[in-house]
Amino acid sequence: MAINFQPIYVLASGGERALEQLDTVTNNLANVNTPGFKKLLLKEMSQYIPENKGNKKHLFVFPRFESTPVVLSQGALQHTGNPLDLAIFGSGFFTIETPQGVMLTRNGHFFLNNEGFIVDANGNYLLNTDNKRIKLESSSGITITPDGSIFQNNRKVAQIEIKNFESVRHIGHSYYQGEGQEIPAEASIKQGYLEQSNTNGIEAMIELINAQRRFEIYGNLMRSLDAMEQKSNEIGKA
Repeated sequence: MAINFQPIYVLASGGERALEQLDTVTNNLANVNTPGFKKLLLKEMSQYIPENKGNKKHLFVFPRFESTPVVLSQGALQHTGNPLDLAIFGSGFFTIETPQGVMLTRNGHFFLNNEGFIVDANGNYLLNTDNKRIKLESSSGITITPDGSIFQNNRKVAQIEIKNFESVRHIGHSYYQGEGQEIPAEASIKQGYLEQSNTNGIEAMIELINAQRRFEIYGNLMRSLDAMEQKSNEIGKA
């Protein structure tokens, strides 16, 4: 009986991968209008399970989850005119102080809080090259140069920290964590602009439909195999 059920196990594994693909594509689609969001890919692998190591006819291939890499391609820049809207053109991330530690983000939609610190939409602090919070006198008279230098009323206040890594891992809420070695950031900062998500809404909708169909196919095949198994049992009893 175990051998007869192995194809169902293989299809169930594929169905689980289809659900993960649905989750990934849905997340990309939900963030299509989130500034600085980088779309995710579901990377799969095949695992060979030999039921009989000496017989190649009894090799089963299970689809397995491998990783969810972040696509770091540049998003389009949208002009807003807001002096605290900042877009990174090139590689690298803003560094943000959060209760969970320092995070990375490409979402440059910043504000001044009640204490005069530059914060993001979650109320977390933008950091300078000294790993300190950035405080301004007001929201007027602010000039930010391409290298991240912040001037207020012609006086340099701070320089924004831009960090870059070999790869990053998506945490949520537009935050990422660096993985691998830190590498030089080749970027310029555009004041008064926001980087849009690099997710293509139409492509994401097509991927969503394909993932739904993939899951349905796995489900239909499992039901068909189960029906065949029942028929085989009935024939055996006859």
